[in-house]
Amino acid sequence: MKPIQVGLLGAGTVGSGTFKVLLRNQEEIKRRAGRGIEITMVADLDTARAREVAGEGVKVVSDARAIIANPDIDIVIELIGGYGIARQLVLEAIAAGKHVVTANKALLAVHGTEIFAAAHAKGVMVAFEAAVAGGIPIIKALREGLTANSIQWLAGIINGTTNFILSEMRDKGLDFATVLKEAQRLGYAEADPTFDIEGVDAGHKVTLMSAIAFGIPVQFDKAHIEGITKLAAQDIKYAEQLGYRIKLLGITKRTAQGIELRVHPSLVPSKRLLANVEGAMNAVVVHGDAVGTTLYYGKGAGSEPTASAVIADLVDITRLHTADAAHRVPHLAFHPDAMSDLKVLPMAEVVTSYYLRLRVADQAGVLAKVTGLLATAGISIDAVLQREADEVGGEGSTQTDLIILTHDAREGTVNDVLAELQALPTVLQPIVRIRKEELS
Repeated sequence: MKPIQVGLLGAGTVGSGTFKVLLRNQEEIKRRAGRGIEITMVADLDTARAREVAGEGVKVVSDARAIIANPDIDIVIELIGGYGIARQLVLEAIAAGKHVVTANKALLAVHGTEIFAAAHAKGVMVAFEAAVAGGIPIIKALREGLTANSIQWLAGIINGTTNFILSEMRDKGLDFATVLKEAQRLGYAEADPTFDIEGVDAGHKVTLMSAIAFGIPVQFDKAHIEGITKLAAQDIKYAEQLGYRIKLLGITKRTAQGIELRVHPSLVPSKRLLANVEGAMNAVVVHGDAVGTTLYYGKGAGSEPTASAVIADLVDITRLHTADAAHRVPHLAFHPDAMSDLKVLPMAEVVTSYYLRLRVADQAGVLAKVTGLLATAGISIDAVLQREADEVGGEGSTQTDLIILTHDAREGTVNDVLAELQALPTVLQPIVRIRKEELS
């Protein structure tokens, strides 16, 4: 059978990895797909780089629309990134009857509803395994492997840059700014790391996973997102002393009130597998009612790990290329006319537990006043750790750190009591609040 023909938009890191893996494993891939898969056209503004990546026999162009207009191209791989021209090109490819493979989590998290609707109307597939957690097949697991389950929650370390930074802060006791510079020097962080360190990248990814897990539209604008820029080395140290590690988690949960969709630093018990994911690795824990808790772990970025996911999508499309569109796996696991209208909860309605650190005056009655306000608000305490004043501020210090772990409480209630606590004259610095996730 004639090989299926593929056009590639963008010949950067992932594009070059896709060429390498396709070439190296071409016979194995053909045996799995049932026919050959060939990238026959590449579009990149840097045509010299594209020619170097593509090698002989591949047509290189600078205009992506030349690929979309080519009637021989069956599948378009979009590796340009961003929300702008990539959106337009993907929609044009769909309109031309091309299947699309993309690693663009930002595009799908923001414009996925429009893109999936267009693909459904045209009867083509949009595959995006590479958009979440690199080489880990988490999209396929959620969309197909766990299809018998009512998924209750998932939580993931889905940004390698921030996990590397937090691992280094914990191991070496360094502050955030110092470790960020080292991460940039080693190539783990971009020159402009904002999307990573502010949690936006993780927000894009958990938005997609939430949509697939619960059959809701992609709603990135409703996600609560916090990054790691305000984390202090002392909180990582205190968390360790209390039996926890701090990780930036993407979390989505099904509750009686609606869907939680949030990204923020979290205390995770040290005994949990997720707490022991170090460096730039990714991991996602999914809890389903039938299967229980499952863990997916591996490289979340990089040339060949991401190419592995791109090629898996190419194989899936090749297998289903001639299948009746109505019998393919839906883009978001649930059929478009069976999507849920469950609301995404505002953060004030989320219920979880908390780590609180208060820098307070080292004098009698402070602890009683703090715990009294928490009790009045109905917030129960799980543990209290009070540091010696000289340990915090040196010999003769009149200040100390008070660390409190709470049981579950509504975020809005915690916000209100924190405002009261902050107003106390004996509370000397802004209160640090980090959410705690037991993942049990």
